[in-house]
Amino acid sequence: MYRIVACDLDETLLGMDKQIGDENIKAIKALKEAGGWFVPATGRGYVTVDGTLKELGLDESGQYVISFNGGAITENGEHKLIHYEGLPFDMAEELYLRGQKYDVGIHVYTKETVYGYNLSDLERSNLRGRQEIVEIDNTDLDFLKGQEIVKVLYMNPDYDYLFTIEPDMSDLQDRLDISYSSGRYIEFNHKGVSKGEGLLKLAELLGVDPADTIAIGDNFNDLSMIKTAGLGVGVSNTVEDMKKDCDFVTEADCDNGAVAEVIDRFILSQPGSEAEA
Repeated sequence: MYRIVACDLDETLLGMDKQIGDENIKAIKALKEAGGWFVPATGRGYVTVDGTLKELGLDESGQYVISFNGGAITENGEHKLIHYEGLPFDMAEELYLRGQKYDVGIHVYTKETVYGYNLSDLERSNLRGRQEIVEIDNTDLDFLKGQEIVKVLYMNPDYDYLFTIEPDMSDLQDRLDISYSSGRYIEFNHKGVSKGEGLLKLAELLGVDPADTIAIGDNFNDLSMIKTAGLGVGVSNTVEDMKKDCDFVTEADCDNGAVAEVIDRFILSQPGSEAEA
């Protein structure tokens, strides 16, 4: 039986209106009652998911979140950080300086705060209700020296433009993990940091065979965990180029209970599950 469901938030669990559908909430609570773990796996920071955890009944001991694309794993009851791997300061600043040469907005993530440079009105609108951001106009990151920086990302709504940036990073690729998300971000984590690695670390901690895990997502920063999990699932609004790498693609999209479809089909309706019994 599948025991861990690691699930992306934006455009996967959360609909385009940034809300969680009632069918998803019901299925997640049934999964928890059946003894499984539902683990939000997000590119955002842990501090941004507090409301989601409360809504799902996951704000308690023995429940977990994978955040910053796998850069952190947190135990929810005591907000205890049990795994962390960020970017060296020199790498974060290099990405910040290079980003100023492109037509992008820049996010710099510390454990508690997101700093934004050159944000558009569109980006401010996209972030509203998801995460708070402190806008800056600094030309360097000297003000963050001594703080731990988790990741950096660039934003432009032209996804094709973002894909032209990665080749320029060839001299840094042995130190970076590069992924894409939400149709508007290119994200930079430390090499070896990904949602897939985060899922493996958590499964080991909980004594769960990776074969007994499900990963659900919609975009390229979810691909590592979709490939790593025992069952890798794309919701129907998953980017087309990624669907071929999924074991299963839902009929429902993020607005219509895709997560509930997965939990009901592959866990709750299976013989031997407490919910089925």
